[in-house]
Amino acid sequence: MSTHAEVGESGASESFAQTLARLRSAQKGRAAGAPAYSLYVNRPVGRFFAAVAYRLGATPNQVTLVSALFTFTGIALIAAAPVTLLSGLAIWLLLAVGYALDSADGQVARLRGGGSLAGEWLDHFIDALKISSLHLAVLVGLARVDILSIGMLAFPLIFAVVANTTFFGMILNDLLKGKASVASSTAVGGGGSMRSFLLLPTDFGILCAAFVFWGWTSGFILLYGALAVCCLVFLIAAAIKWFRDMRRIDGERTR
Repeated sequence: MSTHAEVGESGASESFAQTLARLRSAQKGRAAGAPAYSLYVNRPVGRFFAAVAYRLGATPNQVTLVSALFTFTGIALIAAAPVTLLSGLAIWLLLAVGYALDSADGQVARLRGGGSLAGEWLDHFIDALKISSLHLAVLVGLARVDILSIGMLAFPLIFAVVANTTFFGMILNDLLKGKASVASSTAVGGGGSMRSFLLLPTDFGILCAAFVFWGWTSGFILLYGALAVCCLVFLIAAAIKWFRDMRRIDGERTR
């Protein structure tokens, strides 16, 4: 791995295209099998943002904070702006750019020679805040639409529980594997194109795109509800697998 001094000298002499090429060669092992939007859209856009940020001298934490600025501006619009197609388009763009920048911060860290525990903490902390607040903002936004029944407002509450539990489960799964000196799912990677497309409804980027229909309330509710169901099915399947993984690790440790 390059030292920070070596990286700085390299960054000063290489072209923008060379910076992008260096990023492509340093992608995480978990890229294969990731949800298709993350793999084919968000990762490349984030790579472009990372190259720009790196050449501007931005730190990974600065990129994380810019990502949060875009994301939470979009979330604020969900809760407070008029429920129209125009506001929905703005929400989608803000959330999508924030998501791409969320991918870029880690890539900037790799360009600079490696990340830090503080940077990882900040990234996960903001992710947790984003997951919680987005669905609550949807609840507030939809509550202002007179045509909706009370029952439909259950979708954001269900989605909030599913999304938060999934995020916590992933973090806990990797934490406990690390405690047992077992490679995390992030380190192992794996999967293929079929898995990538099967996981597409669980990708945050698809949830961002759903806000294009924000002004068409019935259409948005239908799509949002379908995504919530897909994420719930994924959580159930993942929880079963994670628990079995822990049982297997327990068995190996007691041999």
